[in-house]
Amino acid sequence: MGSQEVSTVDWQGKHVTVAGLGVSGIPAARALHERGALVTVVNDGDDERARAQAAELEALGITVRLGDGATLPPSTELVVTAPGWQPDKPLFLAAAEAGVPVWGDVELAWRLRGDNGRKAAPWLAVTGTNGKTTTVRMLASILEAAGLRTAAVGNIGVSLLDAVLGETEYDVLAVELSSYQLHWAPSLRAHSAAVLNLAPDHLDWHGSMEAYAADKGRVYEGNTVACVYNVADPATEDLVREADVEEGCRAIGFTLGAPGPSQLGVVDGILVDRAFVANRQKQAQELAEVSDVDPPAPHNIANALAAAALARAFGVEPAAVRDGLRAFRPDAHRIEHVADVGEVAYVDDSKATNTHATEASLAAYDSIVWIAGGLAKGATFDELVIGAAKRLRGVVLMGADRALIHEALTRHAPEVPVVDLDRTDTGAMSEAVARAAELARPGDTVLLAPACASMDMFTNYNKRGEAFADAVRARADESA
Repeated sequence: MGSQEVSTVDWQGKHVTVAGLGVSGIPAARALHERGALVTVVNDGDDERARAQAAELEALGITVRLGDGATLPPSTELVVTAPGWQPDKPLFLAAAEAGVPVWGDVELAWRLRGDNGRKAAPWLAVTGTNGKTTTVRMLASILEAAGLRTAAVGNIGVSLLDAVLGETEYDVLAVELSSYQLHWAPSLRAHSAAVLNLAPDHLDWHGSMEAYAADKGRVYEGNTVACVYNVADPATEDLVREADVEEGCRAIGFTLGAPGPSQLGVVDGILVDRAFVANRQKQAQELAEVSDVDPPAPHNIANALAAAALARAFGVEPAAVRDGLRAFRPDAHRIEHVADVGEVAYVDDSKATNTHATEASLAAYDSIVWIAGGLAKGATFDELVIGAAKRLRGVVLMGADRALIHEALTRHAPEVPVVDLDRTDTGAMSEAVARAAELARPGDTVLLAPACASMDMFTNYNKRGEAFADAVRARADESA
């Protein structure tokens, strides 16, 4: 299916099973029911919230089965799943055995775009282990600066179904896609797409690094204009080579160094384009200054270059790239400067929930007291510690799997002082900040970049970041 084609499905009387209530399942069930499908929603949970959601759907005439997400309902012709459900669940094995296709919410949105009779907006898609949300929001800011009607949607929290079926008629969508979503999106064909980086993550879901990378690489399938890859991460370029794209689609690299032809990069503090210019062999187009990017940390400059590449692939002028980057403000808990206390900077990067994100965060500062720990999700920390050892003034560890980081520090940075907090209650963050302050010297950065998930101690990474910021501000108030 070509990128501009819109799929038409006769939903009337079609038996569709929707797997999972929640942010994707409920809109999917409603959209399918409105189109005449006979919808059954299955859900593992049977708690008070699920029962309330089920009651709302049942009032519309939708069948809901709570506490049984494993059995494939009779007569099912299609399964539409929430992205987090693992591929080896019995429901999907039964669907495969019965020859029933499985779509994710992204696939459904792709099939339904243009269903309301309006022209379907093209998608500029972003995936990668880290940096997706920031890059997509940068991209949306650039597109808005170019005067285009757009939205940052997908895994970023705004439902793609709501975007494609809502009242607003968009010119183009900036779409964040997770590996889960891409796994269940076989016919997605973006205008242009970027894979920012690849590092081990969610391997318990995908089963192997190879399967994880293959799902990320699906974002390039059928691209019409540009496949954007990271020059510093050859695995992303390998995915471009393996992709089946439309004739004329180009491979466009981004690099923190000087760009070659068909690349975007950095020269003397300037973001430049040698891909979308008339004579890319000899010419480069200035797009923005490094100082236009907030914050100007190396990995965030890479995010900006990827966003710029996708915008330029869509025909956006250089001035809009600059204006969009200047207007962009990062989300909370992403290398967020909280305060300076006693000539020490305190930075919240609670969103750094894996080693790859933390590696980028640690690389942004010269002398660091590092606060880390939580749920390791099967990660190892040797390479991270080896790369960061020279920057570490000290380390404060907390959380369920802190011993794994401590062991890596003992092996590779034995001279670095380590404070091991033997507690996993939420109040541990205040002590962590206090102990970090004792280790820090003027000019240092106390950096919360846990390299782990938060759920052993906090509801999510936002709550962890808020606890850090609260502790820092309390310290600032005391010293004022």
